[in-house]
Amino acid sequence: MAGGVVPYRMGNAHPSVFPYEPLPTADNDLIVAAANDGQFRRLCEVLGIPEVADDPRFARNADRTERRDELRPILVERLAERGAVEWFELLVEAGVPSGPINTIDGGFALAERFGLDPIVEVGEGDRAVPTTRHPIRFSRTPAGYRLPPPEPDEHGAELREWLAEKDDRG
Repeated sequence: MAGGVVPYRMGNAHPSVFPYEPLPTADNDLIVAAANDGQFRRLCEVLGIPEVADDPRFARNADRTERRDELRPILVERLAERGAVEWFELLVEAGVPSGPINTIDGGFALAERFGLDPIVEVGEGDRAVPTTRHPIRFSRTPAGYRLPPPEPDEHGAELREWLAEKDDRG
């Protein structure tokens, strides 16, 4: 609304910010979100191309967005020199928002690396199963993980009785 332009389909790209999309690296795609001039300068420094940040064609976000087809190959060429996780570590350290696009197991591994304990055992003994920990944690009302998923029809009788009571009440 603010730009007065109706965006067109761009996949995961942003219509008014560049770079702000997945870009290929040596092994996997990396989402890079250099949404302002300072972040873009730090991106270029990490990539070893500080002169690109000084190039008048790419000086401001509006310039980079207008010339994304010129800038993208420059960034992709540099990103091809390392893998997504390596670039991610360097970019985050420099204050450039980014993140590798992970598989499910890769996402869990990354969460573990950040100390988030994404897996929790639910239940006890032979009924215990690993499951995903709730992503939001509250200090006063933590999520509970007492009961494992039920066996088929484990609580069926209680549920049918409860439903019959509801039906009888109209």
